[in-house]
Amino acid sequence: MKTLFLSTLTSLMALGAFAPVHQALGEPGAVADAPNGIAFPADYRNWRVISVSHRTDHHSMRVILGNDTAFNAVLDGRTNPWPDGSVLGKVVWKEGPEPKWAAAIAPQQFIHAEFMLKDAKAWAATGGWGYARWVGEELKPYGANRHFVQECVACHTPVKDNDWVYTIPARFPELPHVMSQARKAGQ
Repeated sequence: MKTLFLSTLTSLMALGAFAPVHQALGEPGAVADAPNGIAFPADYRNWRVISVSHRTDHHSMRVILGNDTAFNAVLDGRTNPWPDGSVLGKVVWKEGPEPKWAAAIAPQQFIHAEFMLKDAKAWAATGGWGYARWVGEELKPYGANRHFVQECVACHTPVKDNDWVYTIPARFPELPHVMSQARKAGQ
């Protein structure tokens, strides 16, 4: 499993897994808001990787990104609860075989991008999180109306004791000088 995780992470980085979404975005502001008013975070491409995941039931792979607030919360071990202002982004692709490495899987067709925004007061009715998803390369907002978030809450209910978050931050070897530089860069 560790080998699969490392090969997945390596494949995502080496293959430029973010390219399909870059192409899909077009010009900033070209993406419609989610039905609940959440805007597509135009700067998400500058966020840092917090984790990766693979859904075997869905045959998809994901990169979980965090804005500076979320990334610093991970560095400081403050993820239950996550601090207000944290934004987690999940970029999802169908998995497929890596053509030059039979034992590996790699991202294929872009499926969707989804975001969770932490604001305990603004989103109190949904566990302190605002949810939004954009589907397909055209980044069509998901949901017929603002009530789509009930699907999100229902899905995240099993992890409500983990501040409604499934993501397990990936642990990298700690190098004291690198960690202090990362904290300074995030301030």
